[in-house]
Amino acid sequence: MDPLREKWFGGGADEPGLHSVCVHPDDPNRLAVAISCGGVWHSEDGGGAWSVGAKGMRAEYMPPEMQFEEHLQDPHLMVQCPADPQRCWVQHHNGIFRSDDGGRSWTEITDVEPSTFGFAVAVHPSDPDTAWFIPGINDEKRVPVDGALCVTRRRDGGKSFESLRTGLPQEDAWDIVYRHAFDVDGTGSHLAFGSTTGNLWASEDGGDSWAHITGTLPPVYSLEFATPR
Repeated sequence: MDPLREKWFGGGADEPGLHSVCVHPDDPNRLAVAISCGGVWHSEDGGGAWSVGAKGMRAEYMPPEMQFEEHLQDPHLMVQCPADPQRCWVQHHNGIFRSDDGGRSWTEITDVEPSTFGFAVAVHPSDPDTAWFIPGINDEKRVPVDGALCVTRRRDGGKSFESLRTGLPQEDAWDIVYRHAFDVDGTGSHLAFGSTTGNLWASEDGGDSWAHITGTLPPVYSLEFATPR
């Protein structure tokens, strides 16, 4: 066992959570996994050996001298672009991060509005520069900022930013979207997400506008588009 394993800690749970597994589309032996709170780890031999790779991530909840420790990071979700597996995106406990080398090093996107906190992230299947996020206030207040639900879209690798609100409630919205309850289809045009309050929204134009599908579901923990056979 790697000695760093003893220093992992759980984000609100007794054990750390391994929630993201990215398999390189051209080589199934190349794996990247994200762990809360244990950083991002990589294997080149199908899981036989592992090394930490979260350089550049910052954990503001740690003492200043420990904030950049790679094995103490709390990525909430990591996704990999199918068309360019070197490009990965992470919604972290306190920010948004982009990787250009398959998840071994990370750049923080600093102009994050309306909040750095959230769980869900989706990446465009053919445009690695485009990703979507669904923010909440913070760890202590896991609801949308000002009770207004929005999806944010990052383009140009994070340089440009849009807050997408058309069709989403802009008052008295208390929906948080869990890490696996947001997805984009293979075209990059259709998105859908479900929330803790049992609401389900969908978009057919890349997130520019949203339609409310139902509000009668139980809390939505996972959502995924079917893959055509």
